[in-house]
Amino acid sequence: MQIGVDSQRAVENKRVFIIDSDDISSIALQFMLADECEAHVLPNVVAALDKGMEWPPQLVLLGVDVLAMEGVGAVTRFKARLENVKVMIVCDSAADPLVKEALALGANSTLLRPLKLETVRQKVNVLLGRRALLDIAVAAL
Repeated sequence: MQIGVDSQRAVENKRVFIIDSDDISSIALQFMLADECEAHVLPNVVAALDKGMEWPPQLVLLGVDVLAMEGVGAVTRFKARLENVKVMIVCDSAADPLVKEALALGANSTLLRPLKLETVRQKVNVLLGRRALLDIAVAAL
C-alpha cells in the first residue's frame, strides 16, 4: 500500500541500505521507504559493502549502535568503496560523540528518533537529490 507517494518517485530506482542493530527501527525504516525506494535491511557493514559492490546504493542509513560495535571508520569504508554514496546516521541525539565523529569523517546527515514517516521520507529525498514536494495550503474564497 502506497501512502502519500509521488508516482514519479515510485518508479525511480533509488537503492537504500539500512544497517541498524535495532530490528524494529530497521523494519520500520524499510516499511517507510519501500514505496519510494528499493530499501534493503542488512545485518552489518561487511554484508552491506559486499552487496554494494554488485548493487551500489545511493544512500546508507547507519544506526549509531552499529558505529559503536563496528567503529566509526565504517563511514569512511562506505565512502571509499561505494562511489557517490551518501551516509545518514540514525540516532537519538546529534550531540552524541559517535555521531559527531561520524559527521566529521564524512557522514552527510542524521536521522533522529523517534522516526516519523514524513521526516524520514523528507530527509531521505533530500540526500537522494529529489526535489521536495511543497505543501501549499489553498484557502477557499
